[in-house]
Amino acid sequence: MPKSAARLGIGGPVGSGKTALIEGIVPLLMAQGVEVAVVTNDLLTTEDADRLKRKGFLPAERVIGVETGSCPHTAIREDPTMNQLAVQDLELCFPQLDLILIESGGDNLASTFSYDLVDAYMFVIDVGAGDDIPRKNGPGFVQSDLAVVNKIDIAPYVGADLDLMRSQSRQYRQGKPVVYTNCKTGEGLGEVVAFIRETLLFGQRSEAMAESSL
Repeated sequence: MPKSAARLGIGGPVGSGKTALIEGIVPLLMAQGVEVAVVTNDLLTTEDADRLKRKGFLPAERVIGVETGSCPHTAIREDPTMNQLAVQDLELCFPQLDLILIESGGDNLASTFSYDLVDAYMFVIDVGAGDDIPRKNGPGFVQSDLAVVNKIDIAPYVGADLDLMRSQSRQYRQGKPVVYTNCKTGEGLGEVVAFIRETLLFGQRSEAMAESSL
């Protein structure tokens, strides 16, 4: 019987940078010897999967695009069957996999993953959506195992108060981890990888997580 790969959900609104985050963390994971595959969700296309395939850092066969055809909530929470089948196909074809990333279709702050589908999930928001997002108390952001505040570099240009976001993220997530990222420069991506290794990959602790806790 093939071993089961760890499964990490990646949720968040349209344009928050979920695919860009995957593009940043997968090469870092691979450089550390982690065998990775990806399942993406889109409503009526395989756009995100095609984008990842064009990047070429993973064999195309390790990227599956799921066309949900309905509300993105449904395919990752109420009825995740399509995603479970995609994961099953990847595990059968690549029994050496350590980790499968499951990217949701762009959704709203109420989007959460079923733990029948994933072992843990992160929720990505971007600074450009407004510095009030943390205090809106959306279940996706508040309940996720890791929250990612992305595009921190644009805060000065969109009038967002990043210090306020940091303060309110700590308040509303009540001690759950939050990482601040810039996918263009790679800032914060090491902390995301460290979370993955600590939480999902046999409790391994990387240098980035050790440094971030100092």
